[in-house]
Amino acid sequence: MNLSVFLGTPIGPLAISGCEEGLSAVTFLNDAVIPATPLAAVPECLRPAYEQLQAYFARELRTFDLTYYSTFGTDFQRQVWQALTGIGYGRTASYLDVAKLLNNPKSVRAVGAANGQNPLAIVWPCHRIIGADGSLTGYAGGMHRKKWLLEFEQPTRQGGLFG
Repeated sequence: MNLSVFLGTPIGPLAISGCEEGLSAVTFLNDAVIPATPLAAVPECLRPAYEQLQAYFARELRTFDLTYYSTFGTDFQRQVWQALTGIGYGRTASYLDVAKLLNNPKSVRAVGAANGQNPLAIVWPCHRIIGADGSLTGYAGGMHRKKWLLEFEQPTRQGGLFG
């Protein structure tokens, strides 16, 4: 049985979903006014994700350590999503970088499409993927969130990361 809870963040509410087997989705809720689920009401199976996301937004956590349960995605998409976990906090990579990492440099567009279907926003850090020229590119959670997340992960920089 899939369960969901809600976490308030500085960039809007997140829906955190999963089951006893693990976390299956972290999704931004656009234009939604949903109160955060109190920690005491978070099911045990979702508590690690809830607490780790809280710690991320409090700048107390940079790497997630969670159990995942997903039947979603093709083998290629799953490879892309796994590759995202190797892009460290405060770092970025291009779609081409990911395609090369997968030993398939011609798959840049497919990497972009897989990135856009990532079911675990923030946890599998698709926001860290930028254009090969360093430009800010699409983000399923919205460009304003991508910009915010990248700047949030660069607290020592002066000014905005993307002008």
